Amino acid sequence: MKILSVEQIRQADAYTIQNEPIASLDLMERAAQRLFEWLYKRVSGDRIVKIFCGMGNNGGDGFALARLLFQHDVVPQVFIVYGASQMSPDCDANCRRLENETQVPIFEIHSEDDFPMVTANDIVVDALFGSGLNRPIEGVAADLIFYLNQTPAISVAVDIPSGLFADRPSAVGAIFKADYTLTFQFPKLAFLFPENDAYVGRFEVLDIALHPQFIEEVTTADFYTTQSMVKPLLHVRTKYSHKGTYGHALLIAGSKGKTGAALLAAKSCLRAGVGLLSVHLPDEAALPLLVAVPEAMVDADAAETCFSGYGDLGTYSAIGVGPGLGRSEHTAQALKRLIQDVSVPLLMDADALNILAENPSWLHFLPAKTILTPHIKEFERIAGKASDSFDRLDRQRAMSMKFGIVIVLKGPHTSVTFPNGSCFFNTTGNPGLATAGSGDVLTGIILSLLAQRYSPEEAAVAGVYLHGLAGDIAAETIGMDAMIASDVTDHIGKAYLQLRSK
Repeated sequence: MKILSVEQIRQADAYTIQNEPIASLDLMERAAQRLFEWLYKRVSGDRIVKIFCGMGNNGGDGFALARLLFQHDVVPQVFIVYGASQMSPDCDANCRRLENETQVPIFEIHSEDDFPMVTANDIVVDALFGSGLNRPIEGVAADLIFYLNQTPAISVAVDIPSGLFADRPSAVGAIFKADYTLTFQFPKLAFLFPENDAYVGRFEVLDIALHPQFIEEVTTADFYTTQSMVKPLLHVRTKYSHKGTYGHALLIAGSKGKTGAALLAAKSCLRAGVGLLSVHLPDEAALPLLVAVPEAMVDADAAETCFSGYGDLGTYSAIGVGPGLGRSEHTAQALKRLIQDVSVPLLMDADALNILAENPSWLHFLPAKTILTPHIKEFERIAGKASDSFDRLDRQRAMSMKFGIVIVLKGPHTSVTFPNGSCFFNTTGNPGLATAGSGDVLTGIILSLLAQRYSPEEAAVAGVYLHGLAGDIAAETIGMDAMIASDVTDHIGKAYLQLRSK
């Protein structure tokens, strides 16, 4: 799914109006119908829907929603917040329809004295300002937002929480805090960043059937990874294939006291479908690996407690390095030689990234499309501290383009940037993945796909999605609170089954 800018969404609306063709008022009606369908299923008992409408098209959506609710025996209360000299044409038309065709009570808000009482039984709908807002909200509208944010009602934002900017950092000030945000056709970039979570809540994308030709042809650098995008990437296993068909991965991991990271990555690598796996780890960790992961082959280091060197790399189809690796001088020198010698796809995680941060000149020598899988702190050690998530995304994208690498920046919506500047935000996963070793499991999954000869871009996007989906299935089984990293590995098989299901 594409993520479009506010200007591109305006263009999509205009293209649809011209080429479907459809009147702008009827397109607003279509959007209101989707809002109504979502909300109507959730209105029950003595709940009162209180819709706060501005004077632009976002307010027009709110007026149309109120009329549709009334037509289905739900009588909302509507509050008009005056902040401009006149309403937009479509907003005005829907306000008049509401007045002429229903008995919905309509109240005007000019000052704090006009604010209604809001209780826990209410559903508050924010239809004040849409995504076109380009300055902080002031005056009575700002006071109203601060007031509504303190109430116990369930809160729903239409398209975007009022006061939140879609394409850039939001100014400090009045921003509506939604429990649910119902956005039209495309997610907004701002929805995918942690500093906006308190405002966006849970967002859902409502399909309002904007013109498919525009959606197909419009160009964007940002995408929202869905199952329909990942499913076609999966390779089909053939009858006469054998273990060599599915690649031979080398995992370089572990150091004294950190054998567990190597075991977690090894198990997930195998579970994700690699044909053969060799694990290079300190000599003292060889026996624990053989016992815990008998399917893996052991390549013991000459050193007892750290990674200090490696043998012939010619038999491997992909190499992953980093989980539990440690940062000794021997390890740093061995990693430098590996970067110089490797001729197959390379993935770097954890301590390999920390060593890289201490030696930034090595970035210039990384093989093309090397995959880096940092969490935010690891990324900041390499790219510098960002002022906000938009700045961090700019740094991530620029780094991928400058060095020709794939960066998997782990988080609630893990972002994957390519050398061509594209970015894919993941849609799977849950807070249960915030547990020790979860990143090691992800490393194993992506390494497995690399070894199976998925392209680095495919391995990164599909691996992140598969990891999150396995976590979601695990959470359904045992709950998020009890999840540990190995639970994710245990549910990779079910994640594959769900992805491949018809």
